[in-house]
Amino acid sequence: MTSRAAPPRVELRRVTKVFRRGRERIVALGPIDLLVLNREFVSIVGPSGCGKSTLLNIVAGLEQPTSGEVLLDGQPAPERLGRVAYMHQRDLLLPWRRLVDNVVLPLELRGVPKHEARRRALPWLARFGLAEFAEAYPAQLSGGMRQRAAFLRTLLAERPLLLLDEPFGALDALTRAGLQEWLLALWEELDRTVILVTHDVEEAILLSDRVVVLGPRPGRIVVEVPVDLPRPRAYDVVTHPRFVELKARVLGALRNQTLPEVHRDGP
Repeated sequence: MTSRAAPPRVELRRVTKVFRRGRERIVALGPIDLLVLNREFVSIVGPSGCGKSTLLNIVAGLEQPTSGEVLLDGQPAPERLGRVAYMHQRDLLLPWRRLVDNVVLPLELRGVPKHEARRRALPWLARFGLAEFAEAYPAQLSGGMRQRAAFLRTLLAERPLLLLDEPFGALDALTRAGLQEWLLALWEELDRTVILVTHDVEEAILLSDRVVVLGPRPGRIVVEVPVDLPRPRAYDVVTHPRFVELKARVLGALRNQTLPEVHRDGP
């Protein structure tokens, strides 16, 4: 599913991030070296506070690295704002705008007339199962519908790189599983590169070509696990023996990073 002829969609070279709180210096991330190839789906997992979201913010240009370099499509990219599409855990739908007007917001911000933006969005609303709710307000939608709308808004930004930060983390298990399967089927038709941050190891393996495990703060890559499960995938792959092996490997890497050292007296 990836193209190695094209330059990497994203490259991080010795990226670090340091925050200051008064006189305190907090090393949050790195150094990190990471390549994400064109049309690759990469998930990032790690313990809470290890810098996963900070890493996405750096790729998006919302934050600058303290040191190191970010490249997009093989070129240094000191200015990255607007070059990627970013979906957060909260749907961030504007409560005073109808669903269709929420999803076309990226097009409007780029100067597309409202009627043209709506025209472009309508086929996608149907495909996302949202057409009959186009004129509804966010408060009238279920959690799953709101997340689908938020993902469609991200998609309509028409950027080749999608950053997803725990997009299904606030949903119940059944809704989350349905949206994982929906995203899996949709992504395999899209010409997009995806970086997903998640705490759900099963979600990471189900969706990804590769899972990157970060250690505790300052977040560093401790292992990268290629997901050698064939595509297209269906949700029932989670019961496949190879899936179980991969899940055990990722969980083992996480456990080694998060368990405190045990000291025992005596022999």
